[in-house]
Amino acid sequence: MSSSVVERKSCASGSGEDAGASAFESFLETESASLVGYLRGKQIEVEDARDIAQDAQLRLLRYRGHDVGTLRPLLYRIALNLVRDRWRQRGTQREELVRIRTLDVAMLAEALPGPDQLAMQHQELQRVREAIAALPAHCRGVYLLNRVEGMSYPEIARHMGVSVKAVEKQISKALTLLRLATDRDPYD
Repeated sequence: MSSSVVERKSCASGSGEDAGASAFESFLETESASLVGYLRGKQIEVEDARDIAQDAQLRLLRYRGHDVGTLRPLLYRIALNLVRDRWRQRGTQREELVRIRTLDVAMLAEALPGPDQLAMQHQELQRVREAIAALPAHCRGVYLLNRVEGMSYPEIARHMGVSVKAVEKQISKALTLLRLATDRDPYD
């Protein structure tokens, strides 16, 4: 903690307390590095230790009229209480993060299909694959160039050396045959 905070406080309090304020300032200056070192020994990062030490010293200002001999244990107690407050606050933040992650996982699990639904989807996909494989070769080729390769009708016509109208007819034929094949109940 910089002594400027303490100096402003002592100047505002009047000249009768200058000797006590001076002893208090001296105490804070000598204890500052020691307190940071103590906090670092508690596995606290340097910046956090400095912040906690400064906060503790600010809170100790209300006890500046007390005997300097009683201030050291009080300063360390205030610092430890601040550490506990930070741990509690961070613990609450961690708990909230865990709760949010748990909710995310639960929502994701609800959104995922169950084993029965996956099996049905797999069966449907297999039926579609079989239906595509059963299309006449020319029809299947046109359909796959359009749906899988993403080619437009004119591109397919140029690629295969046919008219755009022929491509349209093959796509129409493929869609009709696929609809018939997939609309059937597989258990008939």
